[in-house]
Amino acid sequence: MGVIGKLIGGPGAVAALGEAARGVAEVFTPSATRRMELSAEAQMAALHQLGEEYQHPALSWFDRLVNGLNRLPRPLLAFGTLGLFSYAMVDPEAFAKRMVGLNAVPEPLWWLLGAIVAFYFGARETHYFRHRAVASPFASSAPAEENAALADWRQG
Repeated sequence: MGVIGKLIGGPGAVAALGEAARGVAEVFTPSATRRMELSAEAQMAALHQLGEEYQHPALSWFDRLVNGLNRLPRPLLAFGTLGLFSYAMVDPEAFAKRMVGLNAVPEPLWWLLGAIVAFYFGARETHYFRHRAVASPFASSAPAEENAALADWRQG
């Protein structure tokens, strides 16, 4: 046993002294670890409650129709862009006339179109971000490894 252990009085006294020091320290600065644990517990409780609300959604024909319509904009934008390239190669003069027509669109209308497209794709990204699998840093399937030095200190 070390000099500090002899002065303090053994492992039990050291543990009690450590707990007392931690309690005094938490009076001045709250425990960041405990705050993170409480935050994680609150978040998991909220996620659990939200999951229970949508456990068994009843999809009617209208819900399925709207879900199908929600999946259309991305493919339509992609194929529409490819169609514009094809149209430019097939009839360059008509394509140029239409592009001159697009030049006549006022700038605020372009901003509105950009906002609509940005919100649509932003909402999709947010949806997938919220519904991703959550890996908790507190959940561990492996048992904690025993600290050999600590076990030796407790025995001696």
